Amino acid sequence: MRTRKKNILLENILVSDYAAEGKSIAKADGKVIFIENAIPGDLIDVRLTKNKKDWAQGYITRFRELSPDRKPPFCEHFGVCGGCQWQMLPYERQLFYKQQQVEETLKRIGKVPLPEVLPIAGASSTTRYRNKIEYTFSNRCYLSAEALKDPLISSSQNVAGFHAKGIFDKVVDIGTCHLQEEPGNKLRLAVKEWGIEHGLSFYDIQRHEGFLRTMQVRICITGEIMVNIVFGYRDDQKINRLLTHIRSQFPYLTTILYTINEKRNDSLYDLNPQIFDGKGYVVEKLEDFAFKIGPKSFFQTNTKQAEKLYQITRDFAGLTGKEIVYDLYCGTGSIGIFLSRLAKKIIGVELVDEAVSDARENAAFNEIAHAHFFAGDVINICDSTFFELQGAPDVIITDPPRAGMHEKLCSKILEMAAPRVVYVSCNPATQARDLAILDQKYAVEKIQPVDMFPHTHHIENVALLSLKN
Repeated sequence: MRTRKKNILLENILVSDYAAEGKSIAKADGKVIFIENAIPGDLIDVRLTKNKKDWAQGYITRFRELSPDRKPPFCEHFGVCGGCQWQMLPYERQLFYKQQQVEETLKRIGKVPLPEVLPIAGASSTTRYRNKIEYTFSNRCYLSAEALKDPLISSSQNVAGFHAKGIFDKVVDIGTCHLQEEPGNKLRLAVKEWGIEHGLSFYDIQRHEGFLRTMQVRICITGEIMVNIVFGYRDDQKINRLLTHIRSQFPYLTTILYTINEKRNDSLYDLNPQIFDGKGYVVEKLEDFAFKIGPKSFFQTNTKQAEKLYQITRDFAGLTGKEIVYDLYCGTGSIGIFLSRLAKKIIGVELVDEAVSDARENAAFNEIAHAHFFAGDVINICDSTFFELQGAPDVIITDPPRAGMHEKLCSKILEMAAPRVVYVSCNPATQARDLAILDQKYAVEKIQPVDMFPHTHHIENVALLSLKN
């Protein structure tokens, strides 16, 4: 170790393991060192950025030896755009560390009795698996360290791609993204090239000005394709010319929409996408269930793995056709609808009014009459009067956001005392916290991790809880 005031460099450090959120772990002088962009087996030098009593954080200044597990990344933009952080790790090793993360997180945070964790459900397709991608148009290009040294290369250029990792106002100009089937890349490049050729202004994030802003592309396994181009202000002539060009170049698109967004943020929830061509939505399938998806609808972005996730959820629920199932955080109703044929009744509860409208429409679309969806907070909706009208739950499905369930909802689930709870989580840490609360009445019977996003550190986990005797 070399030390100069607070400038600490650790040399010849062996990376030994992975921690949560994709950070690597090394140990030195009795401390755990958290490092990004390394994999177990790398021998590195690390410059510390934080140095606490029991732990530290740093970045790599030199690779002395590369791990034998390393493989060349397949994407030219790896390490820059912020996605696919684990491309340098073989997929079977990604699954190993994700499984390990679930097991260690549940034990460390939950501190409740656990069964043996079932083997992680990996993805059959590790590229081109996303059904939805959103691209950003920008007049500020992210440049690599090498490009910055070249006086002939300027960051002031019109680009289309993804935000650079950790940089909000610059965009990586993407050539080929491997996350989605074609024509995703072709559509992005066609809009970019038309915009440059016809002098359209690309969005300036700092100044909050510019015409071309973002583009959402959704490609379904049914073959239907939806494109929604977002503009920074209304100019009907420019919009019509661009969209007419896209329609002529890609006549097989199911629907083309556009949205005017004059806000500073990119969210669509409070905006009104307009139909330029087509029916305004696409149809996606999970098994033989069909789902209408609009530009503002929430739907799992990996269709094939969503089927696996929901199949595991359905299996854990142990339905016989006699059960009343409560689907909390039901969103657009996909889980409840997927379970519906084996349930007596589905009761979905969701805070977002528009999602509930989508859920009702999807239930009707699949001719499911025994699924009922309610807008509001579970804590307020599920009272004794509601139970008298709808019936008390035999099975509860809960699929909260990354923040997990509110403590009041955990208390409500304890109060409802359904015989079984299936907890679907996109964050094992908050799931573990909630399992510790539910341990008052529930025992964890099964645990099944599911990999929804290959080459990233994200992991889903399904837990079956049974009411204690």
